[in-house]
Formats: sequence, structure tokens, C-alpha cells
Amino acid sequence: MQKAKKDDFVTVTYEGLLRNGDVFETADDTGPLHFQLGQESVMSAFEKGIIGMAIGQTKTVEIKAKDAYGEKKDDLIISVPRASLGDNIAPQPGMVLGLTIEKDGQNHKVPAMILELTGDKVKVDFNHPLAGEPLTYKITLQSIGPQEAA
Repeated sequence: MQKAKKDDFVTVTYEGLLRNGDVFETADDTGPLHFQLGQESVMSAFEKGIIGMAIGQTKTVEIKAKDAYGEKKDDLIISVPRASLGDNIAPQPGMVLGLTIEKDGQNHKVPAMILELTGDKVKVDFNHPLAGEPLTYKITLQSIGPQEAA
């Protein structure tokens, strides 16, 4: 029986769950995932869970927060002037906006969640929405094969 190993092209379906059991993503939403093992195109811990699996096998892989999207970083929660959001936006707590930040001399649009409104200030969180969350994936290996087949 063929088992997945580094450098294989694989196709998997999966279901991603939060600590409370809520589903945050499934292959039903995104379609099967096709990638080459060992190329760092997916989370390392997700990939390691697939190595050694046989076609048709389903496995549950638990990933610590630090190995998923990292721990929440306090320095990524900042207050910005409400006016910097523009006139067309009525910010509300829980709203996610694409805000532009400068990094390495270039502008990047990144998601930021509005946490709080205080006077003319808005507290926003630039952490990944799943930062600080341990994740569980139920992964089924659909195929192992050449790039064209994966």
C-alpha cells in the first residue's frame, strides 16, 4: 500500500475545527487541496500529519497555536484615528476591514478586526483571525501521484 512521503504530490480533503468544535474551514468550501509535500506550501504541522498516510485514510491532526497561525501578539493591536478609515466606513466592533500598512517600503492591504471605538480612536487587531487558536484538522488523503494527477 502506497503511503505519502516527502516530495509526493497529494490531494486531500479536510475539515478544520476550533478548540470549541466549531468548523472554520472545509474542503467542501474551498475544494480539495493539491500540493507537493515538503515544499512548505501549507502549515508544516498539517503537512507532517499527511506523511505516512495511505490513500483513503482519514487522520485527525492537532496543531498548537504557535505552529498554526502563531500566538496573538499584543503589538499588533493598535489604536488608529477614526478619520484614517475614511468617510465611507462606519466602523463597528467585530467588523473586519482591509487596511493598508507600510512594510519594507511597500504598502500592503491586510485584514484588521475592529475591537473598540473610543471617541475619535479605533482599536484594531492586525493578528490573523486564528492567531492564538489551537486547530484540529480531520484530513483524508485522496490521492498520491504525479503533479498532473494531484
